[in-house]
Amino acid sequence: MTAFQTHLLEPTVATATQIFSRDTPPVLTVQPGDSVRVRSLDAWGHLERQTVPGEDQPQLFAERRGHCLTGPIAVAGARPGDMLAVTFVSLTPDPWGFTNAGRKNDNFTRLLDVDGGAPQWLLWDIDVQQGTASNQLSQTVTLHPFLGVVGVPPNSPGDFTTTPPRADGGGNIDCKELTAGSTLFLPVTVPGALLSVGDGHVAQGDGEVGGTAIECGMTSELVLDVVVDAPLKTIHAITPTARITFGFNADLNLATAEALKAMLTWMQDLYGMERTLALALASTVVDLRITQIANETWGVHAMLGHDAVRASAVG
Repeated sequence: MTAFQTHLLEPTVATATQIFSRDTPPVLTVQPGDSVRVRSLDAWGHLERQTVPGEDQPQLFAERRGHCLTGPIAVAGARPGDMLAVTFVSLTPDPWGFTNAGRKNDNFTRLLDVDGGAPQWLLWDIDVQQGTASNQLSQTVTLHPFLGVVGVPPNSPGDFTTTPPRADGGGNIDCKELTAGSTLFLPVTVPGALLSVGDGHVAQGDGEVGGTAIECGMTSELVLDVVVDAPLKTIHAITPTARITFGFNADLNLATAEALKAMLTWMQDLYGMERTLALALASTVVDLRITQIANETWGVHAMLGHDAVRASAVG
């Protein structure tokens, strides 16, 4: 039997990145099936918590270029054409986080009548034992921890921003369904996959409408594996409650079509049905949700609950 190993990875200047690049050497190499206990700082790389809203605090990198991610992690034997399976075994947030809004100056924020205002901050105390986070306004929300960024680099030269999610490698997906017990499947784009993770969130609504969630550091226990016979070759996930497919595009219609097209393919495989019939069934059981609107590229995910379709007894 194969003895799977557990690896530890802490965020340092030497083990963190702010870009996706196929030329960034891995900071850790693991075997398929190994576990990695990886800690990531918040998206900005804060080393200390704010004591008052908007306070400047030291960050891991002197100059911010993107999300502060831990990695990349290579998975031995992963090759383009395979799928990388990232299983979130546990997700434990740091005891503090922040949310801010109002910093964008674009057409959408102008529609909200918040354009031009100074950014406003919520500072959160996170209580893992209680499963809650409370802010300075004495408001409390329930924790649903997940990682906003889980991705691999495009197979093209150069440095790529971490801001938009990409169909060819994921990244800043920001899907709140990817909680502990979920597995995310990403296309392997380069040898070894070169996975980077971070951007911990403990609570976020679909859409991440203000541009941030409750941003926090996170300790994540991940199992990394390579799959050669996945039902889809596009980004998808299996969570404790549903199957999920994703679409990413600056055009909301195209993002929606991308997510739904993949779901129809999956349903054809699951139920052995013709594609138009799968669309008819999807119209009764598949939920479409806006994953996020905050990252230049719209995200849409289609969800099919595990108990949404039940086979009827015959005879």
